[in-house]
Amino acid sequence: MKKVSVIGAGSWGTALAILLCDNGHDVTIWSIDQKEIDMLKHTRENKPKLPGIKIHEAIKITPDMEEAVQGKDFIIMAVPSKFVRSTAKRMKALVMKEQIIVNVAKGLEDETLLTLVEVIEDEMPHNDVVVLSGPSHAEEVAKKLPTTCVAGSKDLDIAQQVQDLFMNTYFRVYTSSDVVGIEMGGALKNVIALAAGISDGIGFGDNTKAALMTRGITEISRLGVAMGAKEHTFNGLSGIGDLIVTCTSMHSRNRRAGILIGQGHTLNEALEEVQMVVEGVFTAKAALDLAHKHHVEMPIIRKVNDVLFEGKNTKKAVEELMIRDKKIEYV
Repeated sequence: MKKVSVIGAGSWGTALAILLCDNGHDVTIWSIDQKEIDMLKHTRENKPKLPGIKIHEAIKITPDMEEAVQGKDFIIMAVPSKFVRSTAKRMKALVMKEQIIVNVAKGLEDETLLTLVEVIEDEMPHNDVVVLSGPSHAEEVAKKLPTTCVAGSKDLDIAQQVQDLFMNTYFRVYTSSDVVGIEMGGALKNVIALAAGISDGIGFGDNTKAALMTRGITEISRLGVAMGAKEHTFNGLSGIGDLIVTCTSMHSRNRRAGILIGQGHTLNEALEEVQMVVEGVFTAKAALDLAHKHHVEMPIIRKVNDVLFEGKNTKKAVEELMIRDKKIEYV
């Protein structure tokens, strides 16, 4: 049995806390929001995000960061990407060198263009930091539906420890040393999922979505490889696997936001309707900035930025993608 804290009580943090408790570990959930803490303690249920899923009585729930962090073997970072650095800053004076940090959020830091593992390493340079990612909707993991993910660390022995921590009959975990590839796949698929949702909202068909997903993974892979990732990672769970589930499922908040935008809603209206963090919106600009930095062509992600932030008509954006210069596939 390991002592584990989950930092963040959203849908994914809650689902993983329940899974870890199922695995026999001593689990604590931390949240900065006292109202959320009171709700979780009183109802033993995350009613807004995972209705009907009970939180084991054995899981401790606290707003006290010191209580959450001290004495734990593993600390799971399950806060939205935009809060990863501020949360890491809050934790770092309490964290000991031997504690393993596991990032389960997906995104990029807008200001620095760092991946989230790099952000955590920047704040806590003496700790081993692992990424856990893959096609994994919280709603399905909470219902114990079979799911597979990948744990990535430069040290495969550390990745295997995380594999052992999470793996059970309904949650299979693979390992990888390609941390950059795993993080870039997990972050950028959210931008492509926005595009897929916009396509659905406009009323385009399966052909359009298949093209977006196929050319989307090409763009993701192109940038990832330029940043030092391994190309084969993007053919795996954290690449094409995560892209498929995020572009096709109504569990995907990125796709749902995209559908609303495709139907004519503004970005702010779509975000208000979804009422959850839409990571693709925060990642889109950073992805385009990274493309410029590494001299990589990413036409789909460029058009998503045009629609989100420049007010470009969605149908016009698609038309411009279709009439670009003729090319050979795989280029």
